[in-house]
Amino acid sequence: MTSMDRAGTFLAAIALAAGLGLAGPAGAETTVVVGYQQIVGPFIAAIADGRLDAAAEKAGYKIDWRQFSSGGDISTALASGNVPVGVLGSTGIAAATTRGVEFELFWILDNIGKAEALVARKGSGIESTADLTGKNVAVPFVSTSHFHLLVGMDQVWKIDPRGVNILNMKPPQILAAWQRGDIDAAYVWPPVLTELMKEGKVIADSEVIGAASVPIFDGLVADKDFAARNPAFMEAFTSTLAEAYADYNANKAAWTADSPQVAGIVKMIGGDPAGTVEALNMLTFPDAAEQASERWLTGGAERALGESARFLAEQKQIDRSLDDYAPFVNASYASAAAQ
Repeated sequence: MTSMDRAGTFLAAIALAAGLGLAGPAGAETTVVVGYQQIVGPFIAAIADGRLDAAAEKAGYKIDWRQFSSGGDISTALASGNVPVGVLGSTGIAAATTRGVEFELFWILDNIGKAEALVARKGSGIESTADLTGKNVAVPFVSTSHFHLLVGMDQVWKIDPRGVNILNMKPPQILAAWQRGDIDAAYVWPPVLTELMKEGKVIADSEVIGAASVPIFDGLVADKDFAARNPAFMEAFTSTLAEAYADYNANKAAWTADSPQVAGIVKMIGGDPAGTVEALNMLTFPDAAEQASERWLTGGAERALGESARFLAEQKQIDRSLDDYAPFVNASYASAAAQ
């Protein structure tokens, strides 16, 4: 993930997006680019089995799926207008909206918990967080992992981050650096996390850090203008997501290493079946009713974005935080899907 861009870059990108515009369903064929990342869950399975494509086509749209290796890349694409719908972690959402990117969070993909963790490499000399000073620690910048690593150092472990060599790496780069022995530890998510855990030692995770500070999540965001002009797409997309999440929560025991759902996830984002099942068990996936509740899209998500932004501002990662993040959260599609 790239380092945080300056506000001017985002404002220029917003101007570009306004100039480009987005085609509406009146055209011969309306193609919607949707950006996703290497995260596990019912969303990726619903891409793999074609149900989201089928729902979009029924509503008069075609989805062009684009995989991104980091939230920073998706943030840039969203700001440019090239990608109207995409996956971002809560920290990335807080940073981008603070800088003026006009999108709205409309679906919580997962409550991260144990699915993001700090893992120390065998032989690194790191037995606990107290041993991080002077070590090389890799993390994708502007990610939820980056946020919780900084929060952990500042609020939980009382470590000066200036004493730790924090390296900005995308997940595939982290795995390669780990295998070469170039890094001592990494804070990341599956499928790379599950690979690191095979030989490394988990010394902290986002469930513990979140309980001591603010929880983190992955979400789907949509360009506000696009969503307003394409309600048929948004409703079809979200209602199909709701079905996929309900299916998972009712039948999660059937998502085994040899199941078609897990095979689909592995095909889309890599990893191995056993590691994917392990990663699924680390996450929770709120259904449509939970999405629309005060815990998430009608209160909780707004507060989490605000807390994330305030911390990022304190850490000089962004210039300031906003007073209100409610304008960047839209529970209407989840509410309709829950009916």
